[in-house]
Amino acid sequence: MSNSDYIKLPNLSNYWVPFTANRQFKAMPRLFKAAKGNYYTTIDDREILDGTAGLWCTPAGHGREEIASAVGKQLLTLDYAPAFQSSHPLAFEAANRVAEYMPAGLDRIFFTNSGSESADTALKIALAYHRVCGNPLRNKLIGRERGYHGVNFGGIAVGGIAGNRKAFGNGLAGVDHIRHPLDIAKNAFTKGVPEDGGIALANEFEQRILTLHDPSTIAALIVEPMQGSAGVIIPPTGYLKRLREICDKYGILLIFDEVITGFGRLGTKWGADYFGVTPDILTCAKGLTNGVVPMGAVAVKREIYDAFMEKSPAGAIELPHGYTYSAIPIACAAAIATLDIFSTEQLENRAAGLSAYFEQAAHSLKGLPMVKDIRNIGLVAGIEFEPIAGKAGAFAFATYLKCYELGLHVRYTGDIIAISPPLTIEKLEIDRIFNTLADAIKFVASQGEAGLNASNYLKNEQQWAEQ
Repeated sequence: MSNSDYIKLPNLSNYWVPFTANRQFKAMPRLFKAAKGNYYTTIDDREILDGTAGLWCTPAGHGREEIASAVGKQLLTLDYAPAFQSSHPLAFEAANRVAEYMPAGLDRIFFTNSGSESADTALKIALAYHRVCGNPLRNKLIGRERGYHGVNFGGIAVGGIAGNRKAFGNGLAGVDHIRHPLDIAKNAFTKGVPEDGGIALANEFEQRILTLHDPSTIAALIVEPMQGSAGVIIPPTGYLKRLREICDKYGILLIFDEVITGFGRLGTKWGADYFGVTPDILTCAKGLTNGVVPMGAVAVKREIYDAFMEKSPAGAIELPHGYTYSAIPIACAAAIATLDIFSTEQLENRAAGLSAYFEQAAHSLKGLPMVKDIRNIGLVAGIEFEPIAGKAGAFAFATYLKCYELGLHVRYTGDIIAISPPLTIEKLEIDRIFNTLADAIKFVASQGEAGLNASNYLKNEQQWAEQ
């Protein structure tokens, strides 16, 4: 821990921190003041290894001068151009570059400002597509248990995390869910993609829509190739391919939410590439600009775009949807610069080359106290802990805090710690991540009940908050 006696904190009162227990956070604030490469610098000048690429969003590492230069230059050239009824050349250049990076056929690009907006945009495109094709009764949407598709009303409706929607009452109607593919009883401590149960699990989708719905009323199925926010849930072999076959059989659009799995995270450009399955619509954000400027994108198959162009009345707005900041010039500049980095440094191949080493390091945690399961794919790992009755997530949160004390930033979600470092990570840093995590797990477990008490961690941060 830091030995700093005094740190002047900003006024913490006004900012309502998202997805955070605000009272707890403001009693022990974790504040970064700088970032470079694979590291953050805290307000007391400690170096923190970034084990999560921010929020899965800085695959090229922090402080990339190429992106900063492109954004700064663009700000002084064209800071903003109206997004409706006019545009600017860089928007089309960015769309061309993103289309080139996409799986074959997904070459019509709609820009948004986040993964949440991308998910809602994809759902709206799916509904509007069936309507413009003369099938307005295809108005149901299917998501998946433990799925995460952002926090807008469409996304939380098809998402399968109850805590993200229980506070907001009735949401989007006409939504159902299929079962998530995690089966720890069969596949605990699997290295990579599980072999068992994929086809049977996907077949449940067909059985459910036949039993509970007329398939001709379903517009789209939306899934993440790998479910990240719910704790690194990896689909078994054949699962996604079978979902693709079922969607084709019944005329249902398949949407892949690749906000987390895109841009090299699995060792390929997209999860679609990793699993060999091409969706009809693909959403992305985060790594699109290396997390520097908010930006998302929705890629659709050309035939979907063409249906809007060919079947809408002449002179009509084909899709009445968009955002003030869609394709804002600085975001386009950041996206192009980021794609240049991926092209030059071949970060997807780099991730693929490190994945076996990363896998071995992650599974070295097997046998530690409380570790129930370890899951990994590409440069992603999820470590799930045994649940504690009446204290859901307490062990994982305490482990997260201890890691922070030890100079490592990880992400906790429920009873799971997720690791997803920048793709620029080095082997020695991978060792540091999992050695530190092992030390944190053993420390928390050794403290018994006291180890679950968050106030026993980050004493300096608590002292600063009191001053």
